[in-house]
Amino acid sequence: MSSPRDRDRDGFDDAAGSGWQEPAHLGEGDAAPADRPADRPAEPTGSGWQPPGWDLPTVEPARPESVPPAVPPAVPPAVPDADRPPAAPGPDAAWDPPAADQRQSDVPPGAEPEGRRRGWGGLFSPRPQEPPADPGGPASPVPVVDPGDPYGLQAWAAQLGWTSSEGTGPEDAALAELVRTAPVRPGKEDRPGHVLRGRGNGLDLVACDVLSPVGRGFVATHAITAAPLLGDVPGFRLSPARIWRHRIGGLLQIPGPDPEFDRRWVLLAAEDGPQVRALVEDPVVRQSLLGSDDGDELWAAAGFVAAVRPDAHRPLLVEHHARLLAAVVAALARGR
Repeated sequence: MSSPRDRDRDGFDDAAGSGWQEPAHLGEGDAAPADRPADRPAEPTGSGWQPPGWDLPTVEPARPESVPPAVPPAVPPAVPDADRPPAAPGPDAAWDPPAADQRQSDVPPGAEPEGRRRGWGGLFSPRPQEPPADPGGPASPVPVVDPGDPYGLQAWAAQLGWTSSEGTGPEDAALAELVRTAPVRPGKEDRPGHVLRGRGNGLDLVACDVLSPVGRGFVATHAITAAPLLGDVPGFRLSPARIWRHRIGGLLQIPGPDPEFDRRWVLLAAEDGPQVRALVEDPVVRQSLLGSDDGDELWAAAGFVAAVRPDAHRPLLVEHHARLLAAVVAALARGR
């Protein structure tokens, strides 16, 4: 005996089978609401069934919420001119100087003439060159520098009537001995050169350079100015205290009455006597040496009293040495 349940299990009823459709998870469409269990939620239409949490999260970046545009501040109502407070006082144009009175330098920064800049080589460096003439003005003559006389020493000596020689003649034999005894420790091959002879400050003077061999030529390393001595004068050396002294064995240090002079200058002599003491006691000698830059050394040898400086000769240096030698010779003469 069959029942309606068996019929449904064994086969399909034509009437019932005509209304059958594919389940929602196997195809498109949705199951009939009557066929869906009550505890199963409804699946979305148009897509296959997926387990909960299967879908990936969206990849769109989180955007901040739009900020409402700022409301412009309310414009206060216009205040009548009668009720408006007076404005703060500003700079008075009458206190500003006229444009013509605002004086400025005609030379821009960093464009000073080369001759007027600071930093020349020393006390007896070449004199500064005059600034170039205005391009719009008359052209000034350009001085011509002689390569053989870069400091103008020969031209200066010729104007004074001095004579010149190369230092190799018979009259220059005494200069070779003077160079050999110089306190600057000359080399064995050093010799005098660029010799000038003339009168200055009441003395017969001879000026020369100490030439040292360099390669195939010679270069001037020191400048010597000497004056011949009358009579016998003990050998001495008058040197700045800051300069290293060599070959002073057997010499005596002669102190003076001026502590400032003894602090800056040292007098060494072969023997103590009135002549060498007159050098440190004479006020003119002390003033002349204290007023210098302590760059010269003086000594007596080979019948001369001489001054030497580590530099090539130039007119200003010859004049400086002449003043020192005039003071020293006068002090030695008074000490006899």
